[in-house]
Amino acid sequence: MGQKVSRNDFEWVYTEEPHASRRKIILEKYPQIKKLFGHDPNFKWIAGAMVLTQILALFIVKDLSWPWLLALAYCFGGILNHSLMLAVHEISHNLAFGHSRPMHNRIFGFFCNLPIGLPMSISFKKYHLEHHRYQGDEVIDTDIPTLLEARLFDTTFGKFLWVCLQPFFYIFRPLVVNPKPPTRLEIVNTIIQLTFNAAVVYFIGWKAMAYLLLGSILAMGLHPVAGHFISEHYMFAKGFETYSYYGPLNWITFNVGYHNEHHDFPSVPGSRLPEVKRIAKEFYETMPQHTSWTRVLYDFVMDPAVGPYARVKRRQRGLAS
Repeated sequence: MGQKVSRNDFEWVYTEEPHASRRKIILEKYPQIKKLFGHDPNFKWIAGAMVLTQILALFIVKDLSWPWLLALAYCFGGILNHSLMLAVHEISHNLAFGHSRPMHNRIFGFFCNLPIGLPMSISFKKYHLEHHRYQGDEVIDTDIPTLLEARLFDTTFGKFLWVCLQPFFYIFRPLVVNPKPPTRLEIVNTIIQLTFNAAVVYFIGWKAMAYLLLGSILAMGLHPVAGHFISEHYMFAKGFETYSYYGPLNWITFNVGYHNEHHDFPSVPGSRLPEVKRIAKEFYETMPQHTSWTRVLYDFVMDPAVGPYARVKRRQRGLAS
C-alpha cells in the first residue's frame, strides 16, 4: 500500500482567511487594480467556441472504436470539458456579462454546461462563493476532504486512488457535508442538461454521450489539468493555504492557476489576473508557488507530508471547539 502519510489531522488555525486583509493592503498601495474589475467581453466568444467544438466533435467520435474514443476523451474532449468547467467557474463570479446582468450569466452557464454532461453550473456557484467567503470552514467549505477521506486514503496507493476518484468526491461531498435544498435554477439547469443529453443520444448515439461524460470524469481525476484541484489549497508549505500556479496550462484554463490573485480579487476576470500579479508582484512572487500541475499530482501521491489531511481548517463559528 506504500508509505503512510506523516500527518494524522488537518492544520487547524484560528485566524481569518488571508485574502480579504491582503486585498485591502494591496488596494491601498495599488488602487489602479480596481480598473481591472469587471467582465471580460472576449470570454463569451472563447467559451462559446469550446462548446461548439465539442458538439462538432460528437459527429466524429460516434463512429470511433472504444479505445480511440477513450483516448480522444482523455487527450482532447476531457481537456475541453475541464476548460468549460473553469468557464463555469468564471461565470459563477458573473465575469461573462458582469454583475449588472446576473441572468445573462446564469443562462450562459447553462450553455457552457452542455458538453460536460452533468448539470453543475448553478450548484457550483452556490457552493463556490461560500468557499471564497468561508475558506477553510469545517462545514461550509466543501472543497476540503472529509475526515473519512483523509483516514481511508492515507498511504501512497490510497492517495493515488483518491486522485483517480476525485470527480466523485467533488460531486458527492457537498451533498454529504453541507446539503442544501435544490433551487429553481438548479432544477432548470437539470432539465436543460437532461434534454441536451437525450438529444445527443437520440440523434447521434450513445458513443457520443459516452465521449462527453467520460471526458469530464477522466479530466477531473488522474489528468494534468486536474492538478489545479490539489495545487490551489493543499498545504505544500506550512502556513500557506492558497498557492498559485504559473505554467502553460493556464492558457487553456482561464488562468485559474493564478489562484492567490483570484482569491484576493474574485471580481477580476482570469484574463487580467496576470496583470494583478505584475502590478503587485512583491505580494505574490515571495509566496510558495507551483510551476507544474503534473508535478503537483506526483508530489501529492509520493510525498508522505502531503495528502488529504494537508488542508487548513477553521472551526465553524458558533460551534464548540
